[in-house]
Amino acid sequence: MSHTLIASHRGGLFLWPENSATAFRHTARLAVEQAECDIHMTADGQLLVMHDATLNRTTDRTGPVAALTAAEAACVRVRGTAGEAPPTLADYLGILAGSPVAPRIEIKADAAGRPYPGIVPATLAALDSAGERRRSWIIGFHADTMAQAQRAGGLAGVAWLLELATLRDIGLEGLIAVARAHGFPEIGLHESAIDAELVAALRQAGLGIGTWGANHAPSIRRMLGLGIDIFATDDPPLAIRLRAEG
Repeated sequence: MSHTLIASHRGGLFLWPENSATAFRHTARLAVEQAECDIHMTADGQLLVMHDATLNRTTDRTGPVAALTAAEAACVRVRGTAGEAPPTLADYLGILAGSPVAPRIEIKADAAGRPYPGIVPATLAALDSAGERRRSWIIGFHADTMAQAQRAGGLAGVAWLLELATLRDIGLEGLIAVARAHGFPEIGLHESAIDAELVAALRQAGLGIGTWGANHAPSIRRMLGLGIDIFATDDPPLAIRLRAEG
């Protein structure tokens, strides 16, 4: 069987409402290694599990997450669930507690693309409160935010994610230089950007390789064949089956 790890992307959004408590409860019972989620910060510093910076797409409300208080967020309902509120980071960690599925937490930016002040210390405090820092990964696109998490230490790892446009702008050498400067152990790229040449270069640089977007049999098989470290998939049961087939 491949040693490539599987993460349930947003809890497995092909099967369950993304980033919902329902999705993470199902994920905690799967033979995956990690459950990927996304977090934003409310007006009063609560960490809310949601992909978008606004409520519009996945809930019964509209407007930015950052405009809500924690009490107001508790009254929001996630579409496709039986009236569930968006989970807090503490809720998500509580669902995974006691399961072999480890947290993989993507720190998002606000609706204007700016980092939330204090989100890294708040995330680490939540992990410490739940006793989960040692087995948790923090991931994200903002290099300085990831560098802050890397400096804090005590995590299973930190992964810097890059959009395809960023990779085109800085190139592979630039990517490696930034990763080395900050001490990132892993780089994350969309599966479409990953090929054998890139894998070889990152391996030579001593960097781990993660990806997202491997959601169907051809791309899942390709990632398994390339031997990347971990991929986040919208269809974790399919990924589990294909990995088991070897």
